Amino acid sequence: MPVDPNAIATWANAVTVGRLLVSPLLFAVIPEDQGGSWFAVTLWFVLCASDGIDGFLARRHGTTRSGAFLDPLADKVLVLGAMFTLVSRGVFGIIPVMIIAVREVAISIYRVFAGAKGVSVPASPLAKAKTVSQQLAVAFALAPPTALDARWLWLGFLWLAVALTVISGAQYFWRARTAARAGLAGAV
Repeated sequence: MPVDPNAIATWANAVTVGRLLVSPLLFAVIPEDQGGSWFAVTLWFVLCASDGIDGFLARRHGTTRSGAFLDPLADKVLVLGAMFTLVSRGVFGIIPVMIIAVREVAISIYRVFAGAKGVSVPASPLAKAKTVSQQLAVAFALAPPTALDARWLWLGFLWLAVALTVISGAQYFWRARTAARAGLAGAV
């Protein structure tokens, strides 16, 4: 049964809010040492998978304005929270995480302004690949077999995420600039 686009209480939103509420538990169980944790990586996997579940539910029952706001927020809280926790534990460096964080905040602000004008800004395929590389970087940094013995693996995914972050951010900027010029040209 389709949901009203203005609805707040939906199954998809319930999954998203659950992801938001459980995220601090993940940050708390990320170990102080750099050896990884099976519990942390399992919780990370469940939280990342829940993003797909709420997306499936939203497509099946209908998207909502509240879901369009909450889902990206939950994604940012989860990914950036985990990354900054890994920075605080001495696992990730601050520079790649800051590059990712600045882009995420900038694109989120852009989406808010575009949304206020009735313009939807869906994630590009490159941005989706960025998200997957971020998730894999965190997963491999948390997984005991790769946390210490395969640093190259999670570092590779982290720097791939940085590259995709910069490229997809530039892609959004270019599209916004092109759209703004087209809008100005139409007004003249």
